[in-house]
Amino acid sequence: MARQVAQPQRRRHVPQRSCVVCRTTADKRSLTRLVRTPDEGVQIDLTGKRSGRGAYLCDQATCWDRALAGEALAQALRTTLTDADRERIRAARPPEQS
Repeated sequence: MARQVAQPQRRRHVPQRSCVVCRTTADKRSLTRLVRTPDEGVQIDLTGKRSGRGAYLCDQATCWDRALAGEALAQALRTTLTDADRERIRAARPPEQS
């Protein structure tokens, strides 16, 4: 009678993504995904599954401010941010951490 040898548990792969502003790498789920859609412009993708070109921002309020002020987010999404897009992003901005 053959004995089964216990296999070591295999770690589950955790996808890594980078913030488009500060370039820090973190788990995909800990970053916020913004997606460029053909019909709705730039949207916040809380599920991480919407179709379209995506870019990620970390939870630091300064990264969100720099994304709105500069061109890093627009370049990553390969689009021009409209005023409506900027307002949606500004409304989803995380609060300042103390």
